[in-house]
Amino acid sequence: MTYPTPLQTESHPADKALQRRSRCLRAGLALAAMIPLATGLVPGGLPLYPAMDAQAREAPASFADLAEKLLPGVVNISSTTTIARGPEGPGPDMPQFPPGSPFEKFFRDFMNRHPLPGQPHGGEEGAPRRAQSLGSGFIVDAKEGIVVTNNHVIDGADEITVILQDNTPLKAKVLGRDERLDIAVLQVTSPKDKPLTAVQFGDSDKERVGDWVLAIGNPFGLGGSVTAGIVSARGRDIHQGPYDDFIQTDAAINRGNSGGPLFNMDGQVIGINTAIYSPSGGSIGIGFAIPSKLAQNVVDQIRKFGRARRGWLGVRIQQVTPEIAESLGLKETNGAMIAGVNEGGPADKAHLQNGDIILKFNNQDVKDMHSLPRIVAETPIDETVPVVVWRGGKRVTLDARVGEMPDDVKQAAAEKAKPGSHDSAQLVIRELGVTVAALSPEVREHFNLQGDQKGVVIANIASGSAAEQRGLKPGDIIVEVQQEPVAAPKDITQRLEAVRKQGRKSVLLLIQGQDGLRWVPLPLS
Repeated sequence: MTYPTPLQTESHPADKALQRRSRCLRAGLALAAMIPLATGLVPGGLPLYPAMDAQAREAPASFADLAEKLLPGVVNISSTTTIARGPEGPGPDMPQFPPGSPFEKFFRDFMNRHPLPGQPHGGEEGAPRRAQSLGSGFIVDAKEGIVVTNNHVIDGADEITVILQDNTPLKAKVLGRDERLDIAVLQVTSPKDKPLTAVQFGDSDKERVGDWVLAIGNPFGLGGSVTAGIVSARGRDIHQGPYDDFIQTDAAINRGNSGGPLFNMDGQVIGINTAIYSPSGGSIGIGFAIPSKLAQNVVDQIRKFGRARRGWLGVRIQQVTPEIAESLGLKETNGAMIAGVNEGGPADKAHLQNGDIILKFNNQDVKDMHSLPRIVAETPIDETVPVVVWRGGKRVTLDARVGEMPDDVKQAAAEKAKPGSHDSAQLVIRELGVTVAALSPEVREHFNLQGDQKGVVIANIASGSAAEQRGLKPGDIIVEVQQEPVAAPKDITQRLEAVRKQGRKSVLLLIQGQDGLRWVPLPLS
């Protein structure tokens, strides 16, 4: 998966030879791209017309009347950026790939090694050039001139121009942005003789799979284009970020649609066209839109505070697998398992613990680890809410006061193992396929372990064992077994004996590795 840039053009003449070579290079590469295309709306827009009746909503004879009323509220956005051509600068018309991606580096290196006549070599300084990005947006407050688009459409821009449906250009300034959700809020000054037209948010939760939708935008810089489709699926996680909960649609979305709205048949924005899945960069009928429920809150906060403020719990979480659920006596794999608690954070103050499985947050079911960040982010800051966790084989309810997510959240595990007696001898645990040893000074020196590290070190792993398959390595530390600290090899054998008496088929280990703490379930053989 790669992430796209908006449609871009440059002010210098295109070199025909380079164009031919770029086409040849592109033809040799079949790349499945996940292309972001998002935006949003805020309250305050004016209703365009009464809601259509149920029959029209189910099977419209034509979208013409609806499109005619919505088009004035959708705008084209042109952003201009000055790019200094240096030793790492790409040649003109280089295929567009995300900055830092392997493909971007490959083509940049190729262009530098094989420059055309008149093109600077890799080590030469070239003249600065102007690059233009074309995207879409829409007006959400006609009186204040508020426009919403994707952050990536205007990111790094020197100048931003909003172009109305009648081709009237308006200079825009950035009020705020949210990189996590890829939303930017702009403001323009409305012409005195041309009042703006705004559109409204709808309730994305009411939309069902199979409902008709319209996408309006600026594909390939062609201006206001309307495409129709249906809601293909809901709740899609495309691994773009922690708040993925996309609406999937088959309405055609292409480059340049970035920032365009997804409308329902009542003319309300129910999604932010954010991404497409495509092997070629063009639409194949798999597009994704951020639900208006997520976007509306972010846009409101940007307008009020100049930034997005999200709820924060201060935990690192992982998925509850069937093995983890079985080892803890949990019948289903719902919830999110805590793998680390930020010291002094909201979760720490609420006495949430490493190994707790969060089943409910603020009276909402936590279906999996992906749903928890969204639920917490939408919870008002400083509000105290109930949190239901699975701990010690039963449900426990705690109260947590939601904090504000810091700009740079550092995930740190605060739960520490209790000290205990140390056994310097190694012990082979055949059920797990590991050999463990106490943390003696010699062992700490051998594995370069910190002096305050608690637990039992894995000295060796049997080839082909479940431990090896789960990614455990010599030098990893077993901190807990079945959510109880271990300080010596004999502690592990005692925990395993207790697990066997309970009739469990797997055991749960808390492992401290190079990448931090994580929970690892291992079957008992």
